[in-house]
Amino acid sequence: MGFAAFAFYMFSLVACVAGVLVVVSKNPVHSVLWLILAFFSSAGLFVLLGAEFVAMLLVIVYVGAVAVLFLFVVMMLDVDFAELRGELSRYTPIGLLIGVVIVMQLMFAFGSWELDDASQAARGAVAPAPEELQNTAALGQLIYTKYILLFQTAGLVLFVAMVGAIVLTLRHKPNVKRQDILAQIYRDPAKSVDLVDVKPGQGL
Repeated sequence: MGFAAFAFYMFSLVACVAGVLVVVSKNPVHSVLWLILAFFSSAGLFVLLGAEFVAMLLVIVYVGAVAVLFLFVVMMLDVDFAELRGELSRYTPIGLLIGVVIVMQLMFAFGSWELDDASQAARGAVAPAPEELQNTAALGQLIYTKYILLFQTAGLVLFVAMVGAIVLTLRHKPNVKRQDILAQIYRDPAKSVDLVDVKPGQGL
């Protein structure tokens, strides 16, 4: 067994075990930590496949942002986990039924899966050979040349969605004092500061 095969089995085993522990762990903080381990193992599998860009994206976005956000939210929220476990046991039969349906759909999909002979040629026509150009460089050239309009449009859609979410959730309360940047910049120091001549022993 070579090193690549050993690394594949190791990452696969760790990812599967971590995924199971994410579901069965009773402590939500432990579940998030197992989720981070599953993300790292999946990133290792992507590196073995030669998709180093997807691996780094998985580590930076999911581990560095999403998983850490989950961890802080779980640790900071005052959640009654006993009540959540009661709700979980209440909806367990429905969840099992949905899981069985999804597994059956996957079995039907992969059972009728056929690899087209022209798929390899179509895939090779999109990007150059790995010997000529690295995966990340080829992906960057493809995004910023051929699909630059779609890439910028997707970024604009995400930006509009972010601004819309902020506008919809923003609530102005009458008794909350907010910061006025322009008023702070254009204020006159002569009118903002009062110099009081306090004599010794007099006090204010």
